[in-house]
Amino acid sequence: MSFPLLTATAVLPAIGAIATAAVPAARRTAAKWLALLVSLATLALAITVLVRFDPDGARYQLTESHAWIADFGVRYELGVDGIGVALLALTALLIPFIILAGWHDADPLETGNKRWRPTQGFFALILAVEAMVIISFEATDVFLFYIFFEAMLIPMYFLIGGFGDRAHAGSDEKAAAQRSYAAVKFLLYNLVGGLIMLAAVIGLYVVAGNFSLQEIAEARANGSLHMATNTERWLFLGFFFAFAVKAPLWPLHTWLPNAMGEATAPVAVLITAVVDKVGTFAMLRFCLQLFPEASKWATPAILVLAVISIIYGALLAVGQRDIKRLVAYASISHFGFIIMGIFAMTSQGQSGATLYMVNHGISTAALMLVAGFLISRRGSRLIADYGGVQKVAPVLAGTFLIGGLATLSLPGLAPFVSEFLVLVGTFARYPAIGVIATFGIVLAALYTLVLYQRTMTGPVRPEVSAMPDLRVRELVVVAPLIVLLIFLGVYPKPVTDIVNPAVKSTMSDVHKKDPKPEVEAAK
Repeated sequence: MSFPLLTATAVLPAIGAIATAAVPAARRTAAKWLALLVSLATLALAITVLVRFDPDGARYQLTESHAWIADFGVRYELGVDGIGVALLALTALLIPFIILAGWHDADPLETGNKRWRPTQGFFALILAVEAMVIISFEATDVFLFYIFFEAMLIPMYFLIGGFGDRAHAGSDEKAAAQRSYAAVKFLLYNLVGGLIMLAAVIGLYVVAGNFSLQEIAEARANGSLHMATNTERWLFLGFFFAFAVKAPLWPLHTWLPNAMGEATAPVAVLITAVVDKVGTFAMLRFCLQLFPEASKWATPAILVLAVISIIYGALLAVGQRDIKRLVAYASISHFGFIIMGIFAMTSQGQSGATLYMVNHGISTAALMLVAGFLISRRGSRLIADYGGVQKVAPVLAGTFLIGGLATLSLPGLAPFVSEFLVLVGTFARYPAIGVIATFGIVLAALYTLVLYQRTMTGPVRPEVSAMPDLRVRELVVVAPLIVLLIFLGVYPKPVTDIVNPAVKSTMSDVHKKDPKPEVEAAK
């Protein structure tokens, strides 16, 4: 038997989570280093997967298949296509930076006789989330995917509710109540979506007789499995609802600003740059592949919801007074672009959407982590409490600016390429939707530049006059992300070469071809 590489990428952080949690309470630093080393080893495995993956080879590669619950047709099946391998690599890349950025975020605080922030638990939970997200990107059995799609909610609940922002004192009852509210809202929204999906998963088994993504898709393609129109549509809606909550798509988005606002900056990055990508990834892998006709039937409504997300998220970002909530609403707008690209049903749109998932993960991580460093120095998330930071901490201000410019998709930075492809792909088939979506770009420039102006320029406020610049550990976190944003902005080919064949297969699943450009014949 060949080495189960995909299993190893998920099992390693799971074992690391258990080992980190078991480190004695007095050895907090050892727990941190153990978690970091495990995340780096997982990254090395992810790079091995990336190197061994052949974009021109079979659709699903490095496959593993073993009997699991035979009586119900459940198998332990793993495999990665170009989209899955790109997001697996993104996840493994970001986790070491998340751990480094949160190096002191879970250090104990003494409040009376009560100790806060068990360090080992914080880093163990991060590794647990990594393991569950990675196997979600690898699972080709629908039931196996569902288990980890839901299971990741538990560690995320504790990360949001148990480890609050340094801007809030751990002993403050109001802050604790806000964290608890955000965590419960996150859990309830996603649990409701998951329960609806469970009903659809059961319905799929009744219709198909098994949970294998590849077998069901092949049976649908060759005509040996037929679904009634209404059955397919109801099953599609059950899956899509759960993914839209996770993504998040308007109007199912309201848990995200609370969760990102109350979580630490590294956990906020874990939410929006890692966990939420499972939702948009699953739309491509499961909705379009299992329910192609229902996907086309629902496309007009989904595109309307996506463009509302783009404009609504950007408008609310413009009006925010809280730095982290501004980034949260900006992410809602960006996820609207991703979903719009997926359901534009063009190769440019879907390639752009997949590239956007990768680039949004990097750009949001850069901006939010620098914002976290800023907030930890001042002890406030309010934009009005800052001013003149660039004069006392120029490196911090400079990296904050680059992260912000990436968020508004400035040409030359990675998100521009993906946003451009999404808009081109949407214009080709739905020009009116594409026109409306472009207003999101204008609003992105507004909220990003206003944020930078109010926090970094102008007179130096007395409260920030002694603010230190980025330290070595913080530079190690931010510098590689900035380099990636510039590199992929100038040369996105390494990612597009991997995802384009998978996008071509997805387009074939839904029996769609790119519309031909309407060019007036030369006289």
